[in-house]
Amino acid sequence: MAQAAEAVRSDASTKPRLVFFHSKLSGKCRRVEGFIAQVLQRRRNHGTFVLYQVDVDERPDLLRRFQIDEVPTLVVVDGQHVRRRLSHPRGCRDIEDLLAPWLK
Repeated sequence: MAQAAEAVRSDASTKPRLVFFHSKLSGKCRRVEGFIAQVLQRRRNHGTFVLYQVDVDERPDLLRRFQIDEVPTLVVVDGQHVRRRLSHPRGCRDIEDLLAPWLK
């Protein structure tokens, strides 16, 4: 059992992280959440990323750390580095373009 848990942790640590900075009060953020789900589902990439949803009201420390000025914003962290970012995605196409290097 411990080996399985360790395998999951190590797998998650090697996957790129998709960080979605949002506000619960924003309708645009809720739409972008749907766009993310569509892109990952349509391309069958559910397991490609570890998805983190960061509510900006709850984690202002992460806003400063990632230099987020506006929401919604998507950030791809691969390894220890921010590889790509996108503020105000307008639809699935914008998100697909952002994630293209990692999508199958």
